[in-house]
Amino acid sequence: MKTDVQIAQEAKMLPIVDVASKLGIDEDHLIQYGKYKAKVSLGLLDEMKDKPDGKLILVTAINPTPAGEGKTTTNIGLSMGLNKIGKSAITALREPSLGPSFGVKGGAAGGGYAQVVPMEDINLHFTGDFHAITTAHNLISALLDNHIHQGNVLNIDPRRVVWKRVLDMNDRALRDIVVGLGGKPNGMPRQDGFDITVASEIMAIFCLSKDLEDFKARVGEIIVAYKFDGSPVFAKDLNAQGAVALLMKDAVNPNLVQTLENTPALIHGGPFANIAHGCNSMLATKLALKMAEYTVTEAGFGADLGAEKFFDIKCRFGGLKPDAAVIVATIRALKYNGGVKKDELGSENLEALAKGFANLEKHIENINKFGVPAIVAINNFPTDTEAELKYVLDRCKELGAEAVLSEVWGKGGEGGVAMAEAVVRVCETKESNFKPIYDVEETIKAKIEKIAKEVYGADGVDFTKACEKTIANIEKLGFDKMPICMAKTQYSLSDDPTLLGRPSGFRITVRDIRVSRGAGFLVALTGEIMTMPGLPKVPAANNIDILPSGEIVGLF
Repeated sequence: MKTDVQIAQEAKMLPIVDVASKLGIDEDHLIQYGKYKAKVSLGLLDEMKDKPDGKLILVTAINPTPAGEGKTTTNIGLSMGLNKIGKSAITALREPSLGPSFGVKGGAAGGGYAQVVPMEDINLHFTGDFHAITTAHNLISALLDNHIHQGNVLNIDPRRVVWKRVLDMNDRALRDIVVGLGGKPNGMPRQDGFDITVASEIMAIFCLSKDLEDFKARVGEIIVAYKFDGSPVFAKDLNAQGAVALLMKDAVNPNLVQTLENTPALIHGGPFANIAHGCNSMLATKLALKMAEYTVTEAGFGADLGAEKFFDIKCRFGGLKPDAAVIVATIRALKYNGGVKKDELGSENLEALAKGFANLEKHIENINKFGVPAIVAINNFPTDTEAELKYVLDRCKELGAEAVLSEVWGKGGEGGVAMAEAVVRVCETKESNFKPIYDVEETIKAKIEKIAKEVYGADGVDFTKACEKTIANIEKLGFDKMPICMAKTQYSLSDDPTLLGRPSGFRITVRDIRVSRGAGFLVALTGEIMTMPGLPKVPAANNIDILPSGEIVGLF
């Protein structure tokens, strides 16, 4: 069996100018990064503003398990399947973070015969967008500490600096640090820390902005600290927004690559879905909608995180109306949710499957709550039995959701034809009545409780005493009328990663609320969620190498 990287290295890629030509993109709108990668100038989106949008399809999933669900693989395979049946389609994805690539999760370029290429580039430095975001974020940190060192005219309270530094790597040692040691020339000593780049507010702004000027304005609204009198200090108070925008002038242009079957792919931005809003850039999505009949996009992790934020944050800000949502599930993952151990998932177990199906059932219900038609894609594994597949297909039909087998990992676009036909059928016969699940004018607590009860199935929400004080201060400052971005474990509908399936009788604990004023939302931290991940005992990096010939091994 060939590895993903071996399959990707055998791909017959088209020159990126040819991929662009199929979409009607003139070469003048391309900023080429070698032969197979390019950025697309934002000027093209402006030129196409009066063109009608195509259909918008969201690919989401059940809660992730160690068995793997293949959400990105399904997304890519669906776009290729749509092209197979004569529809023009583009896949719009997030860029992978180096942290997971060298940690435990792996990259985000698909798998098997449903990948985007050049896979090695996409999973590594790509076009440098994440480096630009990291540098832009840390420029604000440098300006902030320099201001305090140079006299602190703004009366910033060093104990209330809320702007951490970032790095695109899993490094738990950097979660809490002290800066400014070494005497007066090195600045004011204070407690600081690092988040991973994909959790940066710069990343969120990058993915929600409509152009560079909008990006610059949003950066100016970032709250970086509080003064001794309790009033906020914004990035614009440090005159940071102009230099930050300059650093991002190339990064804001969406990246164009291709799938193994030369289907166009726009890959741009990459906020995590468990600690950020989990969607690719608004610019890439809107550009794709103008260039194809079907745009297949994705939102990270399970539908309780990625899809909820896609609907309540991205669609709200962008005026987007999704036409359908595909929920990816596997028989193996459902059995895992039903209590089967990872090394026993290859054996038929209808009892565990029935128990674990409750997780998929909840996600179907949630998609329907947003008024969007749901389609279930069962990512087919060789160990799946006919009885197990029949059970899931029949149960989905009972719930009113079309369910189809996806065989894109082994067959590419051909294995996604049934899925593509189901998506087209649903789009043509079922109307999307999309609407967000809460009103931003509701109180902070009401919005969080609505998400917890309606989407997670919780009995209620508990706010710590410290969080209660934070909420009161946010309301006092008038920053409470914004959407909520929940930071929660991806492994469970609850905030406890050990509660699998469809747990009941639980409550969500919110320990802190962070104001992402520039992005335009409030981040609610629940349970033990970390904004800087750590590496596992045996990191993926230990098995990655480059040979003297230049061949990359161990990447996937």
